[in-house]
Amino acid sequence: MTTIGGIGTVVPAGGLLAVHAHPDDETLATGALLATWAAAEEPVTVVTCTRGERGEVIDTPAHPTGVGQLEGDGPALAAHREGELARALAALGVRDHVFLDAADAGPAPEIEDGSAGARARTGRYVDSGMAWAAPGVARAEAAAALEPGAFVGADLDESAGRLAAVVRSRRPVVVVTYEPGGGYGHPDHVRAHDVTARALELLDAAGDPVPDLWAAVVPAEELRRARRALADTPAVAAILHSVPGLSLPDPDEPLPPVAKAPDELRGPRAVPVAPVLDALLAAMRAHATQIQAVGTALDRPGLAAWYALSNDVLAPVPSHEFYALSRPAVREVGTSPPGAT
Repeated sequence: MTTIGGIGTVVPAGGLLAVHAHPDDETLATGALLATWAAAEEPVTVVTCTRGERGEVIDTPAHPTGVGQLEGDGPALAAHREGELARALAALGVRDHVFLDAADAGPAPEIEDGSAGARARTGRYVDSGMAWAAPGVARAEAAAALEPGAFVGADLDESAGRLAAVVRSRRPVVVVTYEPGGGYGHPDHVRAHDVTARALELLDAAGDPVPDLWAAVVPAEELRRARRALADTPAVAAILHSVPGLSLPDPDEPLPPVAKAPDELRGPRAVPVAPVLDALLAAMRAHATQIQAVGTALDRPGLAAWYALSNDVLAPVPSHEFYALSRPAVREVGTSPPGAT
């Protein structure tokens, strides 16, 4: 058995379905997993909950995209990010994609008198927006105001019903999404986790097969190690010198929710990034409005690559992606999940 820090590596077996809040999240949170699964010719489905209408658009002299004017223009930015998502999925080898608001939620549940209850219907889930918690900090918080149709304001059972329908049709053995804190606190990420857990509850209540639920995480010390490695990477030093405003993360600062202590990791497993690094970097570059300064770390232990978002903080791509068994309310999942060796 191959391990990283005693954590078994993933061997794809059966279908995989990933649930993400916005275009680019599939790449940043689970890109290596998706590319690894696709390369093994196992079924892979990505479900995206919104089109990232309220995302910031990077368009700077150092990273010119030529579409800075799309920021604030929700419909236009949504259309552009749909194209970025399609190119990223192609780079990762993913052929099956669904926008959550395009899935059929199914019939409304019955209420106590036996009649069909009203189910709130949403024509389209809209990016709920966010704000950086503080300048130069990779932690998000809720936006000051929600727009009509914001994903976090949609009825939970309506959203979960749509996702349950997709899971029922694809029948994956594994569903993956964020940990309960949404990775770095974005309200849409938190909502995506809640919708996913609720969808599995609905499947269980209906007597349908319930796949294992994996959460994208990273051991805290692995993240700190990768952050320290950034400071020792010559290419990163050159980027910092040439691009005003970029900064390094503090490896000793409080970490975002994605980082977990050993006792918080249940049934962990790892996905090596190196075998699919070219696909991952290509997918990152496809999301040009959201990701800047993409680069490869050369021979740095624990560090595969690096990038920056609109907060101008360089972020490491550790040498492995990590996943842990989540605990949806439906049942206690097995201690020997599929795909772990």
